[in-house]
Amino acid sequence: MAESHILGQKGEDLAADHLKNAGYKILSRNWKWGKNEIDIIAENHDFIVFAEVKTRNDDFQMHPVTAVTKDKQKSIIWAANGYLQKFGVDKESRFDIITVIKSVDSYEIDHIEGAFYPTLR
Repeated sequence: MAESHILGQKGEDLAADHLKNAGYKILSRNWKWGKNEIDIIAENHDFIVFAEVKTRNDDFQMHPVTAVTKDKQKSIIWAANGYLQKFGVDKESRFDIITVIKSVDSYEIDHIEGAFYPTLR
């Protein structure tokens, strides 16, 4: 398994643990709708959350949040709509980004709630 894949999986595990510790229930991980995928689907009392996780080593050139491009956002929104329809979810939804930055001996997690919103375009 490639080192970047291992790092990405570790980041998703840490992000899921972060959400659980913050009181969220994890509903699904790596949920696919067609060719689109959502890293983590979770819920709390108020929201169903569709979270994209980006993990990088601390020697990155650009902050990991910049990897969630408009096209990636559209892909996540499309998959989220499929999830909501398939499971008949009637709860307000939110799109979050969770970044995980690995340094030599630790991980820094940043949870950006409401990082982007669905648009008509």
